[in-house]
Amino acid sequence: MTEPYGPLQGVRAVACSTAQAGTVPYMLMADLGAEVIKIEVPEVGDNSRGSTVLPGLPSTYFETNNRGVKSVTLNLKSAEGREILRKLVATADIFGQNFRPGAAEKNGFGYEELRTVNPRLVYVSVSGYGPKGPHADLPGTDSMAQALGGIAEAYSTPGQPLKTGIVSVADETCAILAFGGALAALTHARATGIGQKVDCSLLGGQIRLMGWTLTTAMWRNRNPVTGQARVTGTPLRPGLSASFNDHDGKPLVLQLNGARKWRDAMMALGFHEAVEKAGFGDLGVIVSSEEQRTILLRMLDELFATGSRDDWVAKLRGADIVAAPINTLLEASNDPDVLANGYVTEVDYPKYGKRLKVHGSPWRFSETPAHAGIAPELGAHNDEILGGLGYSPAQIEDLRERKII
Repeated sequence: MTEPYGPLQGVRAVACSTAQAGTVPYMLMADLGAEVIKIEVPEVGDNSRGSTVLPGLPSTYFETNNRGVKSVTLNLKSAEGREILRKLVATADIFGQNFRPGAAEKNGFGYEELRTVNPRLVYVSVSGYGPKGPHADLPGTDSMAQALGGIAEAYSTPGQPLKTGIVSVADETCAILAFGGALAALTHARATGIGQKVDCSLLGGQIRLMGWTLTTAMWRNRNPVTGQARVTGTPLRPGLSASFNDHDGKPLVLQLNGARKWRDAMMALGFHEAVEKAGFGDLGVIVSSEEQRTILLRMLDELFATGSRDDWVAKLRGADIVAAPINTLLEASNDPDVLANGYVTEVDYPKYGKRLKVHGSPWRFSETPAHAGIAPELGAHNDEILGGLGYSPAQIEDLRERKII
């Protein structure tokens, strides 16, 4: 038995979820001390167990999305399997599923049925498009949500095709929102004794991720300007965020909040004489003229290409200018701030004889720290969980032989 940990100790969640948006909410709960029971198909399991398996290591996909949970196998197409699920739900605080819309109801574990088993139950449903609308019944994917949600355009380059990103931002955003929604509903259930259904979708999460930029586009009825730089405000109160490459092609970003910082930044970089000679001593010129802004950005491209990213960032930060390297994923995993805050940590994998880097916790709790576990073997907790429901060893073995678990 491990020692209790995390602020969610005492919470039990049962999840019939696969893929990423459906599993990450419960992985986060497990990190924070909840008991999470993952229901999988007997002998098959979650298909993602076989995704991105590196030589001599487990699946990076499955480990990232299922660490710390308990695996129980159930044939939910059988009456006995569904009965076991109902018994688990009766003991749970949260139930989650991300089946294609209508599938849970068809198979006997929709919200209306499970709420009769446990009126306090928080029922979390993750879908592609949301519960309403012309495409509500369609399945969804991360790429679909990225395409519809606006991020492909937000990070596009003028003159190049729009592309969805390799990182599953739609899945992860939806998952984090589902996590928060589940806990908000749980707070209400514990205060009132009344559970509820919480719907989240890939598309809905991606729209939220677009934030104030989407509001501005809607209010202006005009898409944002994409590309190297984003300029906002008026000539009197300008702000500039732009990215540039160093002599090795490594990118960095800087952001200025106000005209006064423009001179400070150029002085720190050693660019001031050149930009002033070219007529760019006043940041207002950059904001007020698209033509002049283009000329200046081209000039800055050439200037930044004369030195190294680390030097430029250090000089800018030394002048109290917001600046940072634009990291690759590996660079991010080794970033000193990431490591110092425990956003990346290491976990022992005894089966593989290795200690591996994994995601840490995005939170820091002074009294109830989070804990990073590892994903379970298929059905590893069948005996423990079913035994807790009152099944004897003989009954559990009988269920196993008849492929109910």
